[in-house]
Amino acid sequence: MRYLTWLIALALLTMLFNNWLDKQQNPNAALASVNVDIDTPVILKRNRQGHYIASGLVNEQPVVFLLDTGATVISIPENIAAQMGLKKGPEVQVGTANGSIKVYSTLLDSVQLGHIVLKNVRGHINPYMNGQTALLGMSFLKHLELQQSGDTLKLNIPN
Repeated sequence: MRYLTWLIALALLTMLFNNWLDKQQNPNAALASVNVDIDTPVILKRNRQGHYIASGLVNEQPVVFLLDTGATVISIPENIAAQMGLKKGPEVQVGTANGSIKVYSTLLDSVQLGHIVLKNVRGHINPYMNGQTALLGMSFLKHLELQQSGDTLKLNIPN
């Protein structure tokens, strides 16, 4: 009985620690479910590595974004794009920090971050990206006002 108690306690501690680690990586995980007035800014918190990671939606399907003002368009790893059923468009050459690569153009029906939803947003399907995080590039961010203060970033739709 004592061993069972220790095993249950260890399992609970493991679950709590994993939840804490997830919040450290993506402090904006609950963002996709926020439903507020359109004039209210979306407020993101920076993670421990100094990045803005946030949960959002692409074509009404959940995705985790890394905000990247250096990315011209939204870049989605090929494995995520396949799970979402995104169609590959024409192959295009793009420049990255690691050199030039070929990706596939795509048009995203909708992209949502918090309560901000944009329609018909340009994107790329990137066969060289690994993992479960998409880059939220300027094809989305250029339509917003960004204001950084300390460890927070406010996103507004301009009037």
